[in-house]
Amino acid sequence: MARLRLRHAVPVAVALLAVFAFPLVAQAQAPQVGHVVVLMLENHSFDSELGFWCAAHPGRCTGMPATVKLADGTAVVPGTSPDKVPNVDHTVASQQMGLANNWDKISGCTARVNYACVSGYQPSAIPNLAALAGTYAVLDQAFTLHDAPSWGGHMDELAGTSGVFSGNNPYRAPGYTTSGPGWGCDAYHKVAQLVPVNGVRPPPQPSCIPDFSLGLPNGGAWAPTTATAVPTIMDEMDAAGVSWNIYATPSAAAESKGGNDPYAYIWSGCPSFAECLYTAQNSHLVWSGQFFTDAAKAALPAVSFLMPAGSGNAAFSQHNGNSNSAGDNWIGKVANAVLNGPQGASSMLIVTYDDCGCFYDQVPPPIAPDGHRMGPRVPFVVAGPMVKPGSTDSTPTSSAGSILAFIEWDFGMPALGPNDARADNLSSLLLSTQPPPAAPHMVWRHLPASAYEVTADDDDAT
Repeated sequence: MARLRLRHAVPVAVALLAVFAFPLVAQAQAPQVGHVVVLMLENHSFDSELGFWCAAHPGRCTGMPATVKLADGTAVVPGTSPDKVPNVDHTVASQQMGLANNWDKISGCTARVNYACVSGYQPSAIPNLAALAGTYAVLDQAFTLHDAPSWGGHMDELAGTSGVFSGNNPYRAPGYTTSGPGWGCDAYHKVAQLVPVNGVRPPPQPSCIPDFSLGLPNGGAWAPTTATAVPTIMDEMDAAGVSWNIYATPSAAAESKGGNDPYAYIWSGCPSFAECLYTAQNSHLVWSGQFFTDAAKAALPAVSFLMPAGSGNAAFSQHNGNSNSAGDNWIGKVANAVLNGPQGASSMLIVTYDDCGCFYDQVPPPIAPDGHRMGPRVPFVVAGPMVKPGSTDSTPTSSAGSILAFIEWDFGMPALGPNDARADNLSSLLLSTQPPPAAPHMVWRHLPASAYEVTADDDDAT
């Protein structure tokens, strides 16, 4: 069946999607929130960043347990994580081991390294994230859509699915000595693992969500592919006339010239979709540093997806091997730009993470609306003058699904699929009559130069 192109056929899309009982609105409406900013950071579970904070705020959420009993019966006391985020493996297989309570079987989290992933940050180590959580809203039952590292996590953020792919990061195809320069449709000679079908895993395919309607060879992939197109939130926003940007790294070549983490391009999301990479949608992929310029000039679009990549910002990702404090500094910088900027009165900031990292979390994930089990729980904080102060939403949901569901609800757009159609759309977090909370004070702590050194880790699936 040919792909339905939402930006050219919204009425048809509404009619077809209605068959699947997704809640739809035929056209864009006046938004409740004028500017939605989604800041997606890297590689932490909920307990990793907020477990000890919850222990200090028992009325808000369940805190880090005193001991963690592993599958083999070993009792581990959760430790305090060092500022340099432990380099724990977080491929699909490692995340599945963690969810089976075999955290000690994950590379980088064995007894030899004192179960480094069974740990978390004290509130004093995350002053900006803690201040936002304390002032505004926390979702303490938000899970990743899949057991997937960065590549899959960022596809889920934009589409609510990774298509036929498992989500494991792309890797060089057998028989080739070179690959690149990118991670998605421009990742020449790279392939990615597919999800099993009836217990059998199909051969890997070029790491690209193709779009054969573009008229490009292989639908935009570097080689023939069995993968199929999926609609994205970018399609919906284009169709509804909703302005948007992805603030990250605009190209692999630009990333290399910028002297930043070459793997940060994976977080841009857009290049994984042929339609975004090879059409005018690509013009919405801009440097992350441009976000602060746009915020200061009251020029933020209606929806901003922001990643700490490029423009010297890769060191702020909180990725394994990098400084967690540097990332918290950046959270504060982003929050100041959004909440205290000229568009602050109409803005909402969502802070979340693409995958678990893979650090311990105590809550088993539920089943996603499309029938598969979700991945580990991740931090999810919602901030802004229209957000109920000091609130907690404990509705089981997916982080990516709720982000998409809120944007769709706010701007009156259709659901992409079951994972966003049946996600918590966050509307219950908005104020009705209460006065808005005052924005908390954000801090920028002085850190040694080593805190801003980027550690490259491609997390390749092999």
